Amino acid sequence: MEWAERLRQGAALQKKACGKVRDMGNPFDVRLERLTGTAVRGLPVRSTSQELPGQLGITPPLQEEIRKRGTFYLETFGCQMNEHDSEKVAGVLLARGYRQVETMDAADVILYNTCSIREKAAQKVFSRLGELRPEDWPGNHRRSAARPTNGNGGANEGVEWSESWVRQGFGGQRENGPCKSATHGRPIIGVLGCLAQQEGEEIFERAPWVNLVCGSASYRKLPQLIEELETGNRRVTGLETDTDETFETEITRRDNPWRAYLTIIEGCDKACSYCVVPFTRGPERSRASGSILQEVRQLAAAGYSEVQLLGQTVNSYADPSGRKMRFSELLVAAAEVQGIRRVRFTTSHPRDFGTDIVEAIEAVPGICEHVHLPVQSGSTAVLQAMARTYTRDEYLEKIAMMRAAKREISITTDIIVGFPGETDKDFEETLSLLDAVQYDGAFSFKYSPRPNTPSLKMEDAIPEEEKSRRLAILIERQREIQRARNERLVGKAFEVLVEGKSRRENQWSGHTSANRVMNFTSQGEESLGDYVQVKVTGATPNSLVGICHGGAVGTE
Repeated sequence: MEWAERLRQGAALQKKACGKVRDMGNPFDVRLERLTGTAVRGLPVRSTSQELPGQLGITPPLQEEIRKRGTFYLETFGCQMNEHDSEKVAGVLLARGYRQVETMDAADVILYNTCSIREKAAQKVFSRLGELRPEDWPGNHRRSAARPTNGNGGANEGVEWSESWVRQGFGGQRENGPCKSATHGRPIIGVLGCLAQQEGEEIFERAPWVNLVCGSASYRKLPQLIEELETGNRRVTGLETDTDETFETEITRRDNPWRAYLTIIEGCDKACSYCVVPFTRGPERSRASGSILQEVRQLAAAGYSEVQLLGQTVNSYADPSGRKMRFSELLVAAAEVQGIRRVRFTTSHPRDFGTDIVEAIEAVPGICEHVHLPVQSGSTAVLQAMARTYTRDEYLEKIAMMRAAKREISITTDIIVGFPGETDKDFEETLSLLDAVQYDGAFSFKYSPRPNTPSLKMEDAIPEEEKSRRLAILIERQREIQRARNERLVGKAFEVLVEGKSRRENQWSGHTSANRVMNFTSQGEESLGDYVQVKVTGATPNSLVGICHGGAVGTE
């Protein structure tokens, strides 16, 4: 814990040092890699190896221990949950003395934190793994993670030989590093996250050069798993799902200096017929409210002003402690922590969305007036086939509840088109739902069959061309709705958290409390992480345009 505390102190020092950065291509470039000696693109380079270790209290013996550890490269696919999981993974490894690098070529350990919610995401990961196939690997498909065949659909002798070749070692060309002893000079390659949990050891079959497969519940064990590979094991796995350890990591490396993610509930019990989450994340299990609020206080003390509570069904939160705090009460308690200005939450499930959440948003300005409430379809028949546990009318009752609130609430959603059996009439009902709700944003996707889900066995599959046609129509309809909703905001002023600086002079960007993107002009000396008042002067379907006339707004 001593090393973890030093990194936390370093994060606060780093934020103070970087608060006045004038030119920053990506607000997420401010990372703790700078604390461990890695240069970051877009930020001025400074001698972190000489300055920050001393500020952190890292003694020369500890610096030597860091040099003995390996380096790791981490790439993330998927949602905010995955992004936060990657923060946990990086924190665990940094706390053990590993150093994060920006390129695979410099890495002793290459990790992909994966998504499996749609087939396209899974294909992308296997394509990446194919690119890591060693040049001297047996077989003809050196850039493919597909299993080689004999041309008749069966495995050829090359597969068996490949397996034998793996057991004998790679005979690699690279110089051995701290983490390469068991792989004969090659980097350790690991697949993490939902795809790892879904495919398990099948990943080894499709990409035999992979050494590690680890689901999200086993991230705390990553250093131990890597050590097993270092000491001679050829392959290791961590595929548990039903464990509270999912939440607890010694330290979480924060990629954003102002907004912090906190997982408060993991897994899902809803069993929608198309969804892999129950198989990849396990059953619902909630984190104790006291632990959550303690972390919120620590984040506030470190200078974070915005926290976002995460969960596949975040509003299904059930406090396992004796306090039995409701989700709405947790929102209020987090917003009351001194130094916290904004509390966000995602993703909500309509079944568990009640009036108490709306009342909390109405009563507490620190709880952001934005709700992401996935509908998936506007047809009750399709919703029943999806096992979504509500009807179209019941969903619209939730929307009416929010629209009646004293404080205007921004509403966004997820929609799937082309679900098996979706008729033209069903699709028209989805379009009519867009008109009725007037969403401020929508993430829309074509139905993608996923392993282990009941929808795989459903009849009346929709042709891919028809899925694409429907998706294009829906996106265009929603685009026009968003344009109209944003244009009505012209002339109004909103508080904006400054998160990015454009290369163009006096151009900044950030988000409003309602989670709208604001690109604005300012003649002042805005600082990243400040809150400013911006008047809207224009609008596009996806963002607002404005002018900032004043300076930073004081913290309440």
